[in-house]
Amino acid sequence: MSQLAWLEPDSLDFPPTDTALEDPNGLLAAGTTLSCEQLIAAYQQGIFPWFEDGQPVLWWSPSPRLVLLPEELHISKSMKKLLKKSEFEVTTDLAFDEVIHHCAAPRPDQQGTWITEEISEAYQEMHARGLAHSVEVWQNDELVGGLYGIAMGQIFFGESMFALTANASKYGFIYLIRALKQLNYKLIDCQVHTNHLASLGAKEIPRHDFENYLLNFIKEGSLTAEWPKDLSREQPINLSNSK
Repeated sequence: MSQLAWLEPDSLDFPPTDTALEDPNGLLAAGTTLSCEQLIAAYQQGIFPWFEDGQPVLWWSPSPRLVLLPEELHISKSMKKLLKKSEFEVTTDLAFDEVIHHCAAPRPDQQGTWITEEISEAYQEMHARGLAHSVEVWQNDELVGGLYGIAMGQIFFGESMFALTANASKYGFIYLIRALKQLNYKLIDCQVHTNHLASLGAKEIPRHDFENYLLNFIKEGSLTAEWPKDLSREQPINLSNSK
């Protein structure tokens, strides 16, 4: 039976992912610090932090892993109709702090939030370093949805999304996948199964297969990924021709 590893402060020495616990699925290590250097080292190995206030910093590597291949994006008939209406505007990296703030807000079906102040500050620093990015969805000049995550090499690691109006987060997610496909991204990490993401084409794969993607598409010494930056609220990406 595996035992939970304890990390020294600022340690980058994560245990092998195959030592992660089966219950709870994927819990790998715990510690007291959450630095950008730790996040960078963790994501290269398919490890991510997930903890609540009052808990240690918990690191996870679940198996199976929910992923989406850009070419397997599924757009429902109702979403195609919405895309053709072009009711929303979509931007990138214009309101990262606002997006993470909305993602951190408690949901009706949740007692609290895992996006603690410590998490928010760490990912804001990752954004300043060009590794964390946001997608914003606007309606009548108001931010109504969005998502954020980490981009490394040809992989995007999705972290969280929010919607203040129906389908806003799906709209932004579809925009993101289409844009990343054009930039030759190979995989979107969705972490763990949700019906919401499965409906968009995400599927579960074994941890070993997921880690092979990381080895092949995150190159040593070249972590910063190409990211769509030619968008603005005046020139949003046009999704009305979605097939």
